[in-house]
Amino acid sequence: MAKAKTFADKLAKASHDYTKHCPKCGESFVPIKLVQAEKSKKTGAWKFNEKFMGLCKCNSKGITG
Repeated sequence: MAKAKTFADKLAKASHDYTKHCPKCGESFVPIKLVQAEKSKKTGAWKFNEKFMGLCKCNSKGITG
């Protein structure tokens, strides 16, 4: 027999915050894609390194410049 789901259970699930939070400032992380261009030492060609990061209030100045 299935468990009866009450309206209070539905509200609790809807109001739950599933994002990760910064330990320093407590703000939630905003996922961004950081793309950096680097010049290869062997060939001299440009290549792009892509990395996904979490951006919050305390590290936004260091990442975005």
